[in-house]
Amino acid sequence: MVKAVAINGSPRKGKGNTATVLTSFIEGLTEYDTDVELFYASILKVKPCACGGMQCWYESPGECCIKDDMQLLYPKLREAEILVIATPVYIPLPGDMQNVINRLCPLVEPYLEFRNGRTRSRFRKDVKIKKFILVSTGGWWEKENMSTVVRIVEELAENSSVEFGGAILRPHAFLMKKDGKVTKEGEEILSAVKNAGRELIRDGKMSEETLEIISRPLITEEELRQRYNQWL
Repeated sequence: MVKAVAINGSPRKGKGNTATVLTSFIEGLTEYDTDVELFYASILKVKPCACGGMQCWYESPGECCIKDDMQLLYPKLREAEILVIATPVYIPLPGDMQNVINRLCPLVEPYLEFRNGRTRSRFRKDVKIKKFILVSTGGWWEKENMSTVVRIVEELAENSSVEFGGAILRPHAFLMKKDGKVTKEGEEILSAVKNAGRELIRDGKMSEETLEIISRPLITEEELRQRYNQWL
């Protein structure tokens, strides 16, 4: 059985657009004998990384000096093969999610290598994570609005010497629903999200075709811009 940990960074927890997309992705993962544990960054009590001296690298290798809910999360992360980072775009990340990401540092070993023009480290030997996946939603029209978040997760993977397995990106995600109910187009997108989860476990990767279906426009850029400006 494949083990995965999913962390939802949305302040809306299980009620937001990020949760809607993530739920479908998890459904796809679990169809292929995958055990997924879901955590909400805004429920976990995680303090900022603030020791100021990289103690988890040099003074107490692999151990964080801050005792909070990350101590509950670290064992789960060490056993997971897939880490799913799910987040809305909040210039660029919600604060609670940023705290969780910063506190991944104890899982990384400060053994430095120079690869493709960049200094990189790696996960410690007791960390089984092999792949990072991003699930991200945004309110603006273009998926490029999520490019900073994509790069953050890509860097996490590269700095840990594991695979970045791809990004499920849903721009103007709120248009998947009308009057609180998922629209027909929204259902088609969520079906593709679920298929992406299946593909990841079955094939080892998510197809570009599936990811494009997930990200496809639901409205023209001009229409969405006019709608936003009318709200002002």
